[in-house]
Amino acid sequence: MSQTPTELRYTKTHEWLRQEGGEAVFGITWFAQDALGDITYVELPRCGDEVKAGQPFGSIESVKAASDLMSPASGTVIAVNDALENAPETVNADPYGEGWMVRVALPEKAGLPKDLMEAGAYQAHCEKEH
Repeated sequence: MSQTPTELRYTKTHEWLRQEGGEAVFGITWFAQDALGDITYVELPRCGDEVKAGQPFGSIESVKAASDLMSPASGTVIAVNDALENAPETVNADPYGEGWMVRVALPEKAGLPKDLMEAGAYQAHCEKEH
């Protein structure tokens, strides 16, 4: 069963964003990890790297496919989930919790991209893809 927390914002490419003040945490959605299958590798940026909304910030590999991770917002990487290097399967088990990928400092007054979806819109998007 798909899980779509209502406090998050979502991209059409199945990444999520949780805003925490002037920072945001990114990861991939339940739908994405389910479609990928068993995740075997996650490549993430380094602290200090700049990410740009709609551009790749890393990549993810599974037994089925390899995919770019698309940034839901622009900013500077301030933390990376290093635990995924040795335990990429954490993304399958807990994509919205322990499977988070990066924390980004958002530019002041920039706001979030307008194309991010709320949970209901994202669920409708996923139903169209099924």
